[in-house]
Amino acid sequence: MTNKFNDLRNFVYIVWQHLGLPQPTDLQYSICEFLQEGHRRIIVEGYRGIGKSYLTATYVLHQLLLDPQKNILVVSASKSRSDDFSTFCMRLLNEMEILSHLRPSEDQRQSKVSFDVRPARAAQQPSVKSLGITSQLTGSRADLIVSDDCEVPNNTQTNSMREKLSEQVKEFESIIKPEGKIYFLGTPQTTQSIYNKLPDRGYVKRVWTARYPSEKQKLFLGDSLAPVIKKNLDINPEKLVGKPTDPKRFNEDELFKREVSYGKTAFEMQFMLNTFLSDEFRFPLKVSDLIVMGTNPENAPEKIVWASNPENKCENLPNVALQGDSFYQPMQIVGDWLPYQVSVLACDPSGRGKDETAYAVCKMFNGNVYVLDVGGLEGYTDKTLRTLAEIAKKHKVNEVIVENNFGDGMFLKMLNPHLQKTHPVTLNEVRHSIQKERRICDVLEPIMNSHRLIFDHSVIEKDYESCQGRSVDAQLKYQLIFQLSRVTRDKNSLAQDDRLDALSMAVQYMVEYLAKDQDIAVDDRLRDMRQKSLDKFMETAIGAKPRENTWINLR
Repeated sequence: MTNKFNDLRNFVYIVWQHLGLPQPTDLQYSICEFLQEGHRRIIVEGYRGIGKSYLTATYVLHQLLLDPQKNILVVSASKSRSDDFSTFCMRLLNEMEILSHLRPSEDQRQSKVSFDVRPARAAQQPSVKSLGITSQLTGSRADLIVSDDCEVPNNTQTNSMREKLSEQVKEFESIIKPEGKIYFLGTPQTTQSIYNKLPDRGYVKRVWTARYPSEKQKLFLGDSLAPVIKKNLDINPEKLVGKPTDPKRFNEDELFKREVSYGKTAFEMQFMLNTFLSDEFRFPLKVSDLIVMGTNPENAPEKIVWASNPENKCENLPNVALQGDSFYQPMQIVGDWLPYQVSVLACDPSGRGKDETAYAVCKMFNGNVYVLDVGGLEGYTDKTLRTLAEIAKKHKVNEVIVENNFGDGMFLKMLNPHLQKTHPVTLNEVRHSIQKERRICDVLEPIMNSHRLIFDHSVIEKDYESCQGRSVDAQLKYQLIFQLSRVTRDKNSLAQDDRLDALSMAVQYMVEYLAKDQDIAVDDRLRDMRQKSLDKFMETAIGAKPRENTWINLR
């Protein structure tokens, strides 16, 4: 029975059938080929969703099917994730008839932490053992170590975390048996990914991207690009560049949605596996993704259409963004102007030194966030507190939020009396535990990429003019637009980030409201208007009372 399953691809096909999954794709089969090529040290980098974890579990069972005497250690980022892996493997053993001869006997290990297969001889090490990367690895021994997504956002946020992870995976070499194999399967989470360092230690790397890469992207990927992708691309590059490599799994529409959701930078890294980001991706926030227009303090249009056409470029605004990055006004404004649904004033209190007390006023309607005012004030004097209260009153905000980074709530207590006197409104603190630069980019990049962040002309003009009285060196770094266009996900990438931080706080407050699609909102309102019109006609014409749901949904 084993002979026909010598090829991992055949076994994967059977497992996929058992799980009720579609037939394995060409990319999944090509990963199987690489896994069984015979290299002792490999890295499988696949885009998010390609099925790495399912393939890993299937590969582990396939190895035991071929040689039940093997000891396999599976290491994941967390203990719970590794336990899930063992549980999944055990379920396949118990459910698939072709694996019935491998089911552990009553006197063998059979927990979700570790288990034996029936033909395995007595040994201190189980047939399969799963650990988290932070677990005690010392004392384990294995013929095969499979690292399944050891690198995740939670253990790569800082340099010290990345260095610690790098040292932890070095431990694999001390516990692998002679002639044993170490396989890494994962998706890079940072530009300093451990997967970039492993080839220097003798690992062979293969990369499966979600889209066919451009020539520029191919330069970054080098020889690691999977042969199946490279072969197809060499045959017809003009037709394939930018198209899905696995359209049965992720078509163009699905990849576009994910690019908008993740942001261009995260998409480039986690779906195109490009960790050598150029300025285009290293600086993720582009002013060309904004919409700049004259806003109304009370109302906003139902829909705004963005386009980066030359005729829409705003030539008269001061622009301190990167070269070639321009402001654009809307191509089209659709529908009526209606009252904003929510408005907020976000404050980032100044710390010590040269920080500003920054603020941002944002309002939301139909999934768009409108930036009506951004600025910086000196310290936390009574004048500054009164000014903030007056700004809240001027823009009629319905909530004020303050970052909790000053005196454990002291700024909020100082501001509250001024608000109660000038503009009584809800006042709340927000706390942040994520690295500031990463948080700012993660909040702003998706909404900017989808062109739902709209600036009033005056915000850009005021931002520029407010810094002209400073020294030449300081004029740029205090401006919001300079901060926005120069921030990266690296810690301390900006000398000053107060205004940008206040803006990201205000936008983050709006995030829960952003799910409502503009087109659906317009259609809903038109349907309501038609319903009311029909009700009025029926009442006037025949004296019928209005009924609910009379109007047929024509969408």
